[in-house]
Amino acid sequence: MPSPYALLFEALWLIPIRHYLYALILIWTAFFYKFVEFHFLGDAVLQYFRGRVNLIYNPDSPIYHGVVSRCRTLHSRYVATPWLASPHLQTCFLNFHGLPPVFTYTRKLFRASDGGTIALDWLTNSHVVDGDPHNQKEISKEDTTPIAVVIPGLTSDSSSAYLKHLAYNTAKSGWNVVISNHRGLGGVSVTSDCFYNAGWTEDVRVVLDHLQHEFPMAPLFAIGTSIGANILVKYLGEEGEKTPLRGAVAICSPWDLLIGDRFISRKFKQRLYDRALTIGLQGYAQLHEPQYTRLANWEGIKKSRSIRDFDNHATCHVGKFETVDTFYRKSSSTQYVGNVAVPLLCISALDDPLCTKEAIPWEECRANKNIVLATTNHGGHLAFFEGLTASSLWWVRATNEFLGALSCSRYMHIQKIQESGSSGSGKQDETSINQGPYLNIAEDGLVAAANLEENTTRSKEATQVLNQRGPKVKDKRSFNVLCRQTKRSIWLLGYIGMVTGFPLVGMLMNYLFRKKQRPITASKS
Repeated sequence: MPSPYALLFEALWLIPIRHYLYALILIWTAFFYKFVEFHFLGDAVLQYFRGRVNLIYNPDSPIYHGVVSRCRTLHSRYVATPWLASPHLQTCFLNFHGLPPVFTYTRKLFRASDGGTIALDWLTNSHVVDGDPHNQKEISKEDTTPIAVVIPGLTSDSSSAYLKHLAYNTAKSGWNVVISNHRGLGGVSVTSDCFYNAGWTEDVRVVLDHLQHEFPMAPLFAIGTSIGANILVKYLGEEGEKTPLRGAVAICSPWDLLIGDRFISRKFKQRLYDRALTIGLQGYAQLHEPQYTRLANWEGIKKSRSIRDFDNHATCHVGKFETVDTFYRKSSSTQYVGNVAVPLLCISALDDPLCTKEAIPWEECRANKNIVLATTNHGGHLAFFEGLTASSLWWVRATNEFLGALSCSRYMHIQKIQESGSSGSGKQDETSINQGPYLNIAEDGLVAAANLEENTTRSKEATQVLNQRGPKVKDKRSFNVLCRQTKRSIWLLGYIGMVTGFPLVGMLMNYLFRKKQRPITASKS
């Protein structure tokens, strides 16, 4: 009797070879679909549910109710390009091609106080509209066109595809755009012993101060991408109310570098990204070998197999950090989220293969009224391609819409300048009777009395908003309009004004009212 295995083998021989090929292709397709995390089928079936943008914000956030609520893009859905329906395909396609628009920047070099050189690449609205790179107009000091300052990601410069998408579309929307390249990038040599890193905020600070001095009438906004987003959020937390920025956007921030370090070395696919980024950092170091040879461990840099190795042999030496973990802790922006005092939109993809969702500070963002966090299920790292041709990036559209709505609102941040004491200037503090009663109305309809200093500050803020071509803001309103909006009697409003502005008259009125109410209270009891 023949063996059952022999019969099985003979039966398998009877199956045509092309059927084996079909099975092999099917198995390979299923493996590839799973390996690259394709979500095309899921998008086709569950597009309505999975494509929604999830918004995290404080319930009392004026930024959400006054700005983000007007942004259609953030309240719609993001659906990836069908043939790029994978975070890895999107990320790789962006870095290898990205279909960027074609244009030419205007470069200006800025010299920092330590001797370092920063390349500022400009793309103005007039350049995009006219389309003539040889006939670019210089921005005057009186120009009120808003300026978007872009902070690139790790080893990225103004030639990166995603930055070209951002710069072109933002300039096309009526803005002037300047990309602040990191030191040693953009074809500029390192001219000091200072290099940039994931927590280096000093370059952002000096560039913004320079731009504010050069263009005092133009409101400043900032957009940070990847590591640039971490630097931007950290800077905003460090500066608080003192920053000249009116608003900001952080795209695909790593947030917590310690968690990111653990994540990027966890799985095989993430280790591939880790290795690719390390090669980019080694290429950056190769460009500035003399400085690194003198300041860091050059042999260790050449042998680095991961970002952590590079930071150990290069960043820690140049930045004077005790250990790599110390550098990651001090440079992470998560600890600064609570101090952000400007309107900030943060956009992250939950399938980002480089910056894990585990590092997103959900509760910290929700607790800060100035922050709105927008997350999508898909998008990859800085990609978010949309449409059949993948000719546009969703996050660029969302960023421009947010900044456009913010620049036309009264929720822009006003820089708080610390004033020196008035001693010796001969100007004494005014008494309350000389400040006069002013009645201001809040958004919730509450009426309050304010002193002269508060109203002067309000009028200055309103004037600045008007200069920025935003809608007219009326902080002081007619007495009758106030009465109608708050449904209070004119006598009650007059009483509030006298109590707060004229202490003596207010005390007398208060005494008479109380005396009049005593017999009424006694009769009721």
